[in-house]
Amino acid sequence: MKQIRLFSGLFTVGFWTLASRILGFLREILLTAYIGPGPVMDAFVAAFRLPNMFRRFFAEGAFNAAFVPMFSKRLEGGEDAQGFAQDAFNLLAAAVLALVGLAMVFMPGLVWLTAEGFYGDERFDLAVDYGYVVFPYILFMSLAALFSGVLNATGRFAAAAAAPVLLNIFACTALIVGAATGGEVIRWLIAVIPLAGVAQLALVWVATERAGIRIRFGRPKLSPEMRNMVRIAVPAALAMGVTQVNLVVGQLVASKTEKAISWLFAADRLYQLPLGVVGIAVGIVLLPDLSRRLRAGDGDGARNAFSRAGEFTLLLTIPATVAFVLIPVPLVSVLFERGQFTPEDTATTALAVAVYGIGLPAFMLQKLLQPLFFAREDTRAPFRYAVVAMIINAVLAFGLYPIVGWIAPAIAASAAGWGMVALLALGARRMGDEARFDDRFKRRAPRILAASIGMGVVLIAAMQLFGWTFEVPGWRYLALLGLIVVAAVSYFLLGHLLGAFRLSEFRSALRRS
Repeated sequence: MKQIRLFSGLFTVGFWTLASRILGFLREILLTAYIGPGPVMDAFVAAFRLPNMFRRFFAEGAFNAAFVPMFSKRLEGGEDAQGFAQDAFNLLAAAVLALVGLAMVFMPGLVWLTAEGFYGDERFDLAVDYGYVVFPYILFMSLAALFSGVLNATGRFAAAAAAPVLLNIFACTALIVGAATGGEVIRWLIAVIPLAGVAQLALVWVATERAGIRIRFGRPKLSPEMRNMVRIAVPAALAMGVTQVNLVVGQLVASKTEKAISWLFAADRLYQLPLGVVGIAVGIVLLPDLSRRLRAGDGDGARNAFSRAGEFTLLLTIPATVAFVLIPVPLVSVLFERGQFTPEDTATTALAVAVYGIGLPAFMLQKLLQPLFFAREDTRAPFRYAVVAMIINAVLAFGLYPIVGWIAPAIAASAAGWGMVALLALGARRMGDEARFDDRFKRRAPRILAASIGMGVVLIAAMQLFGWTFEVPGWRYLALLGLIVVAAVSYFLLGHLLGAFRLSEFRSALRRS
């Protein structure tokens, strides 16, 4: 069996995802500065969420869960993997083209369903207008997801991980040019989103050709293999897209309060940084590795891969959670408070960051636990768990709104995330030792938690001593940088001393990547 180097893959995907998220932060900084929370930003968020929501179903959701394990097993067994990928490409292209056509016809209905609170004011017409332009992005990204799945299954992670960087490069350029030329900035932004999708598709398509797998447009065929993939993909789409569905439910509730969608969007961008770097990297790399090990009967290797991915997840998730809960205001103020983004916006967004931070470990653990099911082509159990999680989210979001107001969607999303993790963990118990953490993980996990708590104590002390520097004009950037350095140094030193990890492991992984 050709081995997928787990840590090397995690660092490769993590590096490019980090680059994408940093540029994404720049995009959101420019968006909040040039436009700011209000009707235009609310409308843009609602419109752009539509293709991203369906992308999770048709692309990352269905194809990471259904296509990747099936393709990986055929690749491992020499069973015409290229032909399988070609048929899947044709079927996906036809399905997404049909979806785009329907969306163009029923765009006002889609906006009403996902942001009903917009109806009757200017936000509704703006969201519909923007939606017509940005929705075709889903076609290019869904096809790019298939090529990315092919590359990931063959152990080539770089091109697929680097592709999302292009969207943020295009978006940042458009925002800057639009502001510099005195044009309507939002129009520049929405115009380049489909173009960025074309660029991302081109990148992974060329990389797949170089990997020796040739895929072209053709007539879709619903062969027995494709029927089986669709049977697996349909429940997987909902299971993997539960976070997006919860976000849409939250948007529906938040649309009743002006600016709330913008506040929740900014908070979501912040906690998505570690989720993207760690959670997505784990999901992308672990799934094909587990699928191929299980096909080869390598139970010990599967357990080791699962446990090491678990360590990697906790290693970066727990300290990020501590930071989001303890210092959300400095983070939000430095990243977003400028231009049209006011101190009042900072205070409200920081509250959402802290609430999302409580749910961050749950969102991460879902990325770790779901591949245990998908690698076995079991998507029905995660589907059932996703339904329960969505019910929890909807009940809390709508039920808490009259009590706590616009923050209800954030509370609901975090609670639903933990509910989903509990169900996945209980369901995985029947899978045997391959789905159980090994002794090394059990030794290290509490030590990672202890090091994170120690880092939190250091952060609180640093804020008590130097928090005033955030109030001095021009100093807040250096102050936040100082906090980050202090937190990182304290965490890694404590982790090393407590035996949570060895610093030499990072050097080895970086050399391999």
